[in-house]
Amino acid sequence: MPDQQSQRFVKREFQSVFTGHPPRLLYVSHRLPNRNERPRLLHAHEGLTEVMLVRSGSARFLIGDKLHDIGPGDLMVCNSGVVHDELSIAPDLDIYCLACAGLRLPGLREEALIPDDAEPVCNAGAEAEELCALLDMVYAHLSEDRPGCEPFCHFAMLSFLGRVLYLSGNAPKRPPVETEKTALGLRVKEYIDQHYMEQLTLQAIGEVFHVSPYYLAHAFKETCGYPPRQYLLRRRIGEAQNLLLNTDLPIARISEMVGYETQNYFDQQFSKHTGMAPRKFRQTSRVQEEETP
Repeated sequence: MPDQQSQRFVKREFQSVFTGHPPRLLYVSHRLPNRNERPRLLHAHEGLTEVMLVRSGSARFLIGDKLHDIGPGDLMVCNSGVVHDELSIAPDLDIYCLACAGLRLPGLREEALIPDDAEPVCNAGAEAEELCALLDMVYAHLSEDRPGCEPFCHFAMLSFLGRVLYLSGNAPKRPPVETEKTALGLRVKEYIDQHYMEQLTLQAIGEVFHVSPYYLAHAFKETCGYPPRQYLLRRRIGEAQNLLLNTDLPIARISEMVGYETQNYFDQQFSKHTGMAPRKFRQTSRVQEEETP
């Protein structure tokens, strides 16, 4: 006979991992299919962690130093400071993004949700639709600025992060670096990530690592999938997108901050790789945010 009991009791006691100083919800975004949004190029977020969840469609992301083909139900965790890149986006991509700050979890660095050596992608399986529904509610409350939405959204965020931690708990660690060439490629990537705003050349980077520019370029592309020059360009444009979206800084100042000597050359490169001028990118992105239901 079916169980007629209507009450369901919590069977196990638990201690929340979010103790002391719980994280803060910063934003939730929802990219709908066929919105013709421009991909976000190489960028990182300092002081916040992003968790993305795919409802439908597909994409290819670079997260850290590894490419990932993403599909329905996939969860992606980008810890603070981890560089990520949207390499390809299908028109039917339906994806949520939740950002939080103030993460302090046992055994992890601050602003990290998972270990830095863990795989950043896992699949939510049968729970995917429930998690999408939870983010739908948070997005609706914030969009409509409902009275009292802040505590509701805060505790919904904790619920969401709790499930992400559970689902990613069995994700394998990344394999250790196996070759000298791979190790060099990763060190060069880290160097470019730290110095992309400077006037870098292959010759200068080769001198830092005491290798020839040819060997450096070969090791870097084999490890990271990009030639060094292309990685540097995408890193600069991606950070420029960050600044255009999140600040009101003049475009001339942004071009300086990401390593361009003249605004004119920055405008050319930005337009070439995103399909629109920096000013239009800023205006269009903000209009889409305001119009999103």
